[in-house]
Amino acid sequence: MAEEELTEQELNEAIESLCRSKAEEFRLIGYEHVTGPEIWECVSQKYEKEGIPPMHQLVNDILSLKVTQFMNYMTISAYRGSRLI
Repeated sequence: MAEEELTEQELNEAIESLCRSKAEEFRLIGYEHVTGPEIWECVSQKYEKEGIPPMHQLVNDILSLKVTQFMNYMTISAYRGSRLI
């Protein structure tokens, strides 16, 4: 079966939806102020050098993100001054 190519807009919408879903998951366990864009910042920071990976890896990276990884990212970003918490 041939793999369908997503347009850039479809890819962005899929990523936004996944990040919103992960943010909602974090809110359900008590992290009320997490947003979808923050999830994407955390996940995408490791793609800065190598570029955006295949869709299956993006989905896995977003959905397997742990709260501890996210909070570590936010803390380090705050220390660097690149994020305001």
